[in-house]
Amino acid sequence: MFGFLTKLRRDQRGNALVIACAAMPMVIGCAGLATDTIQWTLWKRQLQRAADSAAIAGVYDRLSAADATTNTATAVCNDLAVNVHTSQPLMATSPCTGSTGSYSSLAFPADSANETDHVQVTLKIQHSLPFSSMFLSTPPIITATATAAAIGSTGYACIESLDTSTATGITFSGGATIEMPNCDVFSNSSATNAAVGKCSTSVIANSIGAVGGVQQSNNFSVNAYKPYSSQLPDPFSSITPDPNDMHCVSSTLTAGTNISSLPAGTNCFSGLNVGSNTTLDLTGKLSGPIYINGGDVKLQGNFTCTGCTIILTNTDTSSTAHIGQITVNAGVNNNITAPTDGVYKGIAIYQDRRAAICTGNCNNLNGNSSSIITGAIYTPKQEVYYNGSGTLTATCTMFVSYRVTFNGNSSLSNKFQDLSQCTSAGLPGPSASRVVRLVA
Repeated sequence: MFGFLTKLRRDQRGNALVIACAAMPMVIGCAGLATDTIQWTLWKRQLQRAADSAAIAGVYDRLSAADATTNTATAVCNDLAVNVHTSQPLMATSPCTGSTGSYSSLAFPADSANETDHVQVTLKIQHSLPFSSMFLSTPPIITATATAAAIGSTGYACIESLDTSTATGITFSGGATIEMPNCDVFSNSSATNAAVGKCSTSVIANSIGAVGGVQQSNNFSVNAYKPYSSQLPDPFSSITPDPNDMHCVSSTLTAGTNISSLPAGTNCFSGLNVGSNTTLDLTGKLSGPIYINGGDVKLQGNFTCTGCTIILTNTDTSSTAHIGQITVNAGVNNNITAPTDGVYKGIAIYQDRRAAICTGNCNNLNGNSSSIITGAIYTPKQEVYYNGSGTLTATCTMFVSYRVTFNGNSSLSNKFQDLSQCTSAGLPGPSASRVVRLVA
């Protein structure tokens, strides 16, 4: 027997099998632990994605509700119902009624520095797994926390589209050259491409932003793109023409109008028409608001108006009252300077917001015109269309319109190099657009 054992001890056959059997528990353990770890990692990634999305949705809700949190929980729950893909129920201290989503905690951290409307969402999941449950009496809790906020971005929106639809709000096409290096271009459109540059157009601006998307383009030379920002407010929303301030005559204001023969205080006409090869200079003759009562403004000749606002409106207070449009023909020279004080300070051209919505060739500033407009061109319900091959030179011009289109071989030089100069010219101060971003 002793000899057999000695012989067996020296025999190397079958050692690999013995070693493999001895190592099998370790192999099975590593495989089991790896499988559970992968599942935990997947849950963590799924939770983090869902928390990120829910926090962002919460901030958008707060922005739409003027910072209130009344319905933020509902917005967060609705988002979780779509974006939670763990296949396991979440641990919820506050379940979302009627939804597959739930959250472990929802908080609203205080504003800090340049960040506002914080929303913090925490998600948790706890579920036993086959291998780890043999060694752990309690499954681990997988947690994901996301904090989103609105980050302020202050700038001068020299071109602002007020249209909130899914259509493109601002279009640069043809060979237009737009130069406004110290101010912003912003579209309230929620389109996937809310501001576009086409053909050989060149746009120089501080930034291009939108409620929707903005695709990067070689046509844009900007310091920043700001897609998916909060809506920019209408800077002139509080201004409405007062019929009691309108002292009207039934005639059209033309180059041949004898201003001195008009009744005292006259500031309202049925139209404004400066014909070809004529000149109308209102300097020292009419100032302040010049109301156009239901008619159009047609500038086919040379027109000068200093310290005035041309207001396209109607004394009829009906919501459907006809509101005129403005047309500037090629080959004319215009110098319109907005007042620096009063109700209409900073506004050179004002179109009543009761005007019927119009896109395309609505209010036309045609090319070949060496016009200087100091102040805002405000057409909240209709598009402004600048087209041609001329040069429009200005120092403080602002476009606030339903939509804005620049087309043709036009060159627009609109430089806000001295911002204090523009506020002193009556234009509104910087508008703060806010971009929703994850901050933690």
